[in-house]
Order: sequence, then C-alpha cells, then structure tokens
Amino acid sequence: MNNSYSMWPVILIPYNLPPWLVMKEPFFMLSLLIPGPHQPGNEIDVYMRPLVDELKELWQDGALTYDASSGMKFQMHAALLWTIHDYPGFGNVSGWRTKGYHACYTCNDEPYSESLESKIGYTNHRAYLPMNHSFRRSRAYNGKVEKRMRSLELPVGKIQEQMNKKLKHNIDVMHVEKNISESTFGTMLGIDGKNKDTDKARMDLEKMNIREMLHLEVLPDGSLKYLDDYAANISRSVNTRNGKLSGLKSHDCHVLLQWILLIGMWGFVDTNITTLLFELGSFFQDLCSKTLRQSDLEELEERIVLILCKMEKFFPPAFFDVMVHLAVHLPREAILGGPVQYRWMYPIERFLGTLKRYVSNRARPEGSIAEAYILKECITFCSMYLDGIETVHNRRERNEDSGECSKGLTVFTQTARPTGCRRIDGELSDELRDIAHWYLLYNTLELESYLEEHKNLLRTPNGEDITQIQRREFPKWFKERMNSLRVNGSPEATDQLWALANGPNLLVKEYSVCIVNGIRFHTRDLDNRRISQNSGVSVEGDHEEQIHDFYGHLLSIWELEYMCHNKVVLFQCEWYNTGNTGRRKTIQTEKHCTSIDVSSRWYQNDPFILPSQAKQVFYLRDTKLGGHWQVVQCVQLRGVFDVPEVGDGESNDDTEANDAFQQETIAGVVPIEVANNDRYCRDDVEAEVIPTDETMAEHGGNNEDEEHDIPDVDMDVDMDYDM
Repeated sequence: MNNSYSMWPVILIPYNLPPWLVMKEPFFMLSLLIPGPHQPGNEIDVYMRPLVDELKELWQDGALTYDASSGMKFQMHAALLWTIHDYPGFGNVSGWRTKGYHACYTCNDEPYSESLESKIGYTNHRAYLPMNHSFRRSRAYNGKVEKRMRSLELPVGKIQEQMNKKLKHNIDVMHVEKNISESTFGTMLGIDGKNKDTDKARMDLEKMNIREMLHLEVLPDGSLKYLDDYAANISRSVNTRNGKLSGLKSHDCHVLLQWILLIGMWGFVDTNITTLLFELGSFFQDLCSKTLRQSDLEELEERIVLILCKMEKFFPPAFFDVMVHLAVHLPREAILGGPVQYRWMYPIERFLGTLKRYVSNRARPEGSIAEAYILKECITFCSMYLDGIETVHNRRERNEDSGECSKGLTVFTQTARPTGCRRIDGELSDELRDIAHWYLLYNTLELESYLEEHKNLLRTPNGEDITQIQRREFPKWFKERMNSLRVNGSPEATDQLWALANGPNLLVKEYSVCIVNGIRFHTRDLDNRRISQNSGVSVEGDHEEQIHDFYGHLLSIWELEYMCHNKVVLFQCEWYNTGNTGRRKTIQTEKHCTSIDVSSRWYQNDPFILPSQAKQVFYLRDTKLGGHWQVVQCVQLRGVFDVPEVGDGESNDDTEANDAFQQETIAGVVPIEVANNDRYCRDDVEAEVIPTDETMAEHGGNNEDEEHDIPDVDMDVDMDYDM
C-alpha cells in the first residue's frame, strides 16, 4: 500500500474478557471496511449508519445467545463504551474541529491557545495551578502574571449531554506520547522537521518580550554554520552521515521518552533540563502502569501541570501544539476509563498491519482484505473446537514458565523453565557445590525450625560469627539428623527432606536461558552474542543487618539433581559492589538515577540465588560519570496481572481494591522540583547563523485553517505494544 490510497477499517472490540485476552487480535471484529482511495473524512457517519443501527438493536432488543457453561440460552445485550482513534480520527468521529484555536475537545469554549508565527500554541498551563503557586507570579512565561483559574475535571453538563457516559471518545496515549517524544528529542537534537526551536520560535519570544538572551540578533552577511547533532541509541533510525534520527515507530518513541532519552542526555545538557526529562518520562511510565489507583491518578494530574509549566520556561511556545497540551487531560481520562492498555492504539495499529499484509491484489485491496479476513475468522472459529491439536490459541507462550507449583518443598517446586542446555554432564567444583547446597538449605522455608534448633546448639568461641559457624556445620548436622530419622522410620524424614539433606549429585546440567515468572533470563555469554540484554539481575538481601539491593549479571544457570528425581535450578551471578565502603564510592543515586561502578565486585563467595528471587534489570552507559559507571534500570513485568482479592471476613467495598484498575503498579511518585536558576543559552557551541530571507519568509497566514497544527501520525504495524 502507499500513502495515496486510504481505506478505513472499523473494528469492534469486546471487553467482557479476562485482562490477558482483551485487546488481542483473535477477538477483534472487523465490522466495516470503508473503501478507498480517499478517506471518508467527516462523512464517516454515513458509512457507519448500518453499524450504529445494529448496535442500537443489540442494546434495546438484544440477541438470543447460548451459554456454554450453563447449557442455557439468554438474551444478550451490548453497550458501546467509547471509541479509540488518533486525534484527526477523533475529529471525524466526534464532529469536533481538531484544528485552530478550539482544537482541544476537553477545554471546549475556554481554550488557552494563542497565535504564534504561522501556527497556534497551547501554553498558559499555569491556569491549572493553585492560586497561591509561585509559578503564577512569574513573568518568565509570557511576560504576564497568571490570574485565571481552570479545572481539569470534565463539566457535569457535558457528561449529561453524552447520555451519562463518563468517557465517549478517548484521547490516544500512544500518539500523544509519540508526538511529545518526537518534539522533545527533535528540539534537543536539532532534527530538521521535528525541531521546534526555529527562527520563527525565536521571533515568538521576541514578540512576547521574554527570554531576551534567546532573541535573534541581526548580523552582517556571512557564511552559514551548522551545529553538529547528537545521535540516539537506536541504530536502525540513525543516519550517521548527516546526523539525523528518522523513521521512528510509535513504540520506539515510547521507549525513547521513558528510558533512553533520559540517560542519553544526562551528561550533555543542563541539570534542570535532565530533571525535567526525568519528570516527563516518569509521568508517562506511571500513566502507562497496569495498576492505577485514583489517588495516584489525581497526583499525576497535578504533576503533569507542573511539568508542562516547567517546559514552558525552557521550550519555545511553538513546541506546545495541541498534542502536547492533550497530555494534561490524560490522567482524568484514566480515572474515567481505566488503564490506558485497554484504550490506546497499539493493538489496533498492529491489527491494521495484519490487514495490510492480506493485500495480494493491489488493484482490489478491499476485496483481498475481506476474503482473507473471512477465511481467518472461519479457521479461528474451527480451531477452538479441535482437541489435542496445537493451534495459535492453545500454544504455549514464548516466555511461559513451567506452570503452577506442585506440592513439596519450595526449592523443589519452582516454576522456572530452563532451556538452551549447554552441558548435560557438567561438573561443579567442590567449593561451588558446597556453597550452592548451603544456599538451598538456608533458603528453604521448611527448614527454618531446623536452622533455629541448630543455632541454639552452637557456641561462638572467641567472638566468631555464628552465621559462618552454622554455614560450615549445619549441612553435616542436618544430614545426620535426616538419615537417623529415616533409619528409624520416622514420618518426619520425608523423601524430599531426606534427598535435600544428602546433597546434590556430582553431575549437573548447565543452561544458557531460563524463564521464570514470565521473564526470560540469559547468561552474560549469550548476551554478548545478541543485540538484546537479558542477563542483568537484582535481588534483595542482607548486608550488615540491613536490607540491601544487590545488582549484577547472570553468569551460569545450573540444574542440580537430588535423589528421588528432585531438581533445583540455581542462578550463579556476579555482584557489583554497591556498599560505598571506604573513600571510594561504587554507587551513586542522583535525583532519579542509580549509577553503579561495574569495575568493582563483592560477595564473590555467595554467587547463587533462586530464579524466583531474581528481578531483571538492564544497564545503560552513564554519559555523565563515564568510565566504568553504568545506570541501572528496573524492568516492568509483562503478562502478570494483579487482580485484587478479597480475603475471608473482608468486604467487597474496600476502597483500595475497587480503585485498583489493573496491572503493573506505579513504582513511586517522582517529586517535581522547582528551581529558579534557569539557563536558556548553551555556552559550549557556536551560534547558528540563518539568512535573513529564510528567516522572514512565509510568515503570517490564517492560523485557524492550517493543516500543520495537527502533528503527523503514523500507523505502526510491527511494534511491541504490551509495555
């Protein structure tokens, strides 16, 4: 397909499914395929009229449906919750004009838009702040004191007009985040077409009489000089010849804004800018979390207003188009509609990519899609009734572990699934085997009473550490205890306790991959041959009688075999020194980043952990400290759903349980720092000279009808949308 041909599919998505099935492609219903070659635009309601009539009938009269669980029929009714689309599609479906001074649907008749050089800007977010906030009195924004007051809550009248619906048309988080990301790194890297810090933006500052140090200076005629651009760490989108970053997908921008851009800019720009980037990235991380509580969202609503106000101090007014402004309404929509994973465009764009691949006859693309879709629907329907045959619906997921835990000792019933066997007859040294065996004994919950009993029998001569004495003597004591009970036929010495006490076999298996809790871990040797990073691990442990976070890399994955066919998987890791012992610092936590000196090691005699204890992290080069310093970032779990449960004697009316809207929890609220030592000019590069004829060209025009007020949007077909 090409850009000159446009056809619009209309997809119905059922929501009465478990969280792990909703928004999945097999359950999408292609109800309409509006033919091309031109988009329907505002006439889309004509094409959707038959669908609207059927939906009304389904709501009023319902449809006779068979319930497979009860074997009975019932009258099923369905209601339309909301629509999902990009922002231009928002205007076509809702009838709202998404260009000009009133482009924001939520702000309605009270927009804070203003005319700039050849475009319209949406600034003045200070109006959402409390009346006593210090930002309101500052004249650094637009040369004025802000006295107006706005609320982010939807007007009650508007909700009543929408037939008591809380949310009728969603603002797509994916496209808002993508446009903010592109505008941010485009401005900071000076990318043509994405840079908002242009000559026109500088003229806006001069017109508003703010930031005099950034006003254009008229110079005599001379030669042109261009600035060198920085390069982001996305190799497929970087053109090293001319220093451009292009062709980014929406998910690339998602990762770039929330992770890579923050660290990459840390050592190159002013501290206030990096702090602002961390706050912006943290906002979208928390907004895209899978567990959202109303109190957290209300705090996010306050944070985004402060973030946008701070951005107004550093970025030119031209930066703040309507897509940037829409971010201020995203927390309120999350309060009304729930997690963004069920309301954003990622799965829909991926489905559109599937439809594009159906096209085999470019002269009749609609027919190709219709025939292929009907065929796939038939195959999908039939495959659900095939028993004993692997299909796309019952196939094990790529990162699925061994399943539910069986009964027995905790160390023998892990859900870890090792793959990629390197050696089936590997051999651990006696020292490592003893260390691994002690670690298993010490971390088996069922042995706590035995450990306490043995500890009470020990004596500590000369003040020696009792833990080290127990580490040497407990394995032998426990083995003799279990063997004695076994000989006497005591039921206390179960098969698994007896097998654990007698230690592992000499031969072990070594793997390079292990999947546990839906996370895929690789050894560092395997990571060195791949472009991905899956060997970073973190675990909580005791250090000097305090809980401490240990960071390191996974070196080996061992499977130890005990008697009675019992097996245990262990991770052998290398730990970085994060104790800050002596004068040398090995870990630094600055603002929102944790940096580690990866050249220093510790706890080399305690390398083993259980897979269930490991958390996955990844490391990025620290551009500020340089050298052996790396920034550690935690990884959010995928495919794990935090369903609130009600215990015995508890009420279903628990506020916290009802406010939890699903999935991955917010890690922590990042404080919004307010600083007054702002610097707007860079002193490490020379000024860029622009010809006068280019500066003064193409100014003016009717801002109300300009197409470029809506940033470009794309259809990403291959992104990984479940983040």
